[in-house]
Amino acid sequence: MSAFVHSVLLQWKLDVRNKGVFITFYVVPLIFFVFMGGVFTSIMPDAYKTIIQSMTVFGVTMGAVLGSPAPLVELYGSNIKKGYRVGNIPLWTVAVSNFISGFLHLAIMSMIIFIAAPLLFNALLPNDLGLYIVATALTIAASLCVGTLFGLFVKSAAKLTMIAQLVFLPSVVLSGIMFPADLLPDAVQYVGRIFPATSGFAFMCANQIDIAYFAPLIIIIIASVVVSAWKIKRIGVD
Repeated sequence: MSAFVHSVLLQWKLDVRNKGVFITFYVVPLIFFVFMGGVFTSIMPDAYKTIIQSMTVFGVTMGAVLGSPAPLVELYGSNIKKGYRVGNIPLWTVAVSNFISGFLHLAIMSMIIFIAAPLLFNALLPNDLGLYIVATALTIAASLCVGTLFGLFVKSAAKLTMIAQLVFLPSVVLSGIMFPADLLPDAVQYVGRIFPATSGFAFMCANQIDIAYFAPLIIIIIASVVVSAWKIKRIGVD
């Protein structure tokens, strides 16, 4: 158990020192928050009501989809994994350590936005803090699960950048964080529901638990865990 905790802490420190990962976890999301938060609250009078949720979803999606898969691609896509086999270290520990490390980073980033938004933009705090924390945690977990899939199935960093954009960009556009999703055609709204950002944003803005927002996140997490476990087993055999 102590060895596993050590691996999680090690991965957390490596993420901090990895400029690419650190930029996607902290630098870009927080710069976007400061810049676009000012823009949104200037041109949309009601933006202060959801600025915390929208900027958090943006940062979580960027960190989870663009940042978290990178360490996994570096390991699973190279011969480094052979060292784990020689040392009799289960390959699943890499994915789990990366997940926990990413969760901690994104939770910290979300906390910074939660604290700074009322100070900078007079943002409205969520009515139910407990529900908001649960919704944020599930959104981070579901997004990281999707990022883990990318890290397991994509073989190179170059391909990862292109493929991850297929989830990141639609998530930003279709989730409702940039403009109300109701403005989109019904068919496009249905497509947007497959992304964690859509259900996560709606859940974070809700005043009570709604199965319509809660269930998709749980389904994404369960399905991703099952597929990830299968893929890691295949990697161990290959």
